[in-house]
Amino acid sequence: MDLSPLFTPFRIGKLELPNRFILPAMQRELAPGGVPGQEMADYYRRRVEGGLSLIIGEATAINHPASTHYTKYARLTPAALEGWQRVLDAVKGAGGKLFVQLWHQGAVRKEQLAPNPQVRTISPSGLIQTGEPVGLAMTAKDLADVRDAFAEGAEIAKAMGFDGVEIHGAHGYLLDQFLWHETNLRDDGYGGDLAGRLRYPCEVVAAVRAAVGPDFPISFRMSQWKERKFETRVAASPQEIGLITAALRKAGVDIFHASTRRFWIPEFEGSDRGYAGWVKSTTDAAVITVGSVGLNNDIMSSLYGEDAGSTGADGLAELLRRFERKEFDLVAVGRAALGDSEWVRKVRDGRFTELKPFTKENLAFLT
Repeated sequence: MDLSPLFTPFRIGKLELPNRFILPAMQRELAPGGVPGQEMADYYRRRVEGGLSLIIGEATAINHPASTHYTKYARLTPAALEGWQRVLDAVKGAGGKLFVQLWHQGAVRKEQLAPNPQVRTISPSGLIQTGEPVGLAMTAKDLADVRDAFAEGAEIAKAMGFDGVEIHGAHGYLLDQFLWHETNLRDDGYGGDLAGRLRYPCEVVAAVRAAVGPDFPISFRMSQWKERKFETRVAASPQEIGLITAALRKAGVDIFHASTRRFWIPEFEGSDRGYAGWVKSTTDAAVITVGSVGLNNDIMSSLYGEDAGSTGADGLAELLRRFERKEFDLVAVGRAALGDSEWVRKVRDGRFTELKPFTKENLAFLT
């Protein structure tokens, strides 16, 4: 099997990548006080040295008081910038590229916990899913403040020397809560049909684009599934995927990061095309696929303590087939690259028997 097509260069505007493999944002909860340390810098540097062409830094809470309840998740506050500079220097020093992922939990945030226990949780309609109220529905001021915090984070990232930003609009977090009909019951123009539910995510993207200018890459992470409800869908059809990508592309998105748990699973009946493939069919933007690449179980299995073995060369045959069908442009390798920082180089060199498995211990330490 010739995997060389996956090792061809790729260009997004002025951003040049030497191959198609990237590291997706994976929150490690190992940034005390929200500040990345030297350990995190070394962790990302090792993955660049192992062959990954782009690192998307872990979900990073924007500088808004209701963005997260976690105290060990990375943040993009003034106090954290020195730590992020350390990470940037390590990645750049190894010849890599680095995006930061901008994130707000919305209704997933737990109230009465640090760092801002007095602040109410906010979301489109004060719901985490149907019948489960949490916090408050966002006011017009909340909408403006959160939008501006995303834009400010992107502006800071560009000034620091990041190569791009990714806006987290997936997995049931704030922007995805606007897209999902169960969590967006607004009647003020920001809810209703899909076009209405797209309005606020598009305003956030447009604000980010205005803050960073025309040549700075913006990725948008999107998904059908939610962490609390796997089988649900934002888009009920390929046509609705097209509505989503067209609106976000017009707002300023350059890259769609199409998140699934298994990249090869068909998204709609009547076709074996996966989620990333449908996204790619609707847009001229770059598309990233992700979901159990190189491993024999999915992310939720790992979060519940199961180890994941390498699929070796056989598991990459389907990836290559879909790449050659032009279902996506880039491949995000998550847990496989956590378990083996040299995964990309080993795959490139055909050293499949040397690939290490992913174990639950890999979640506990920045190896």
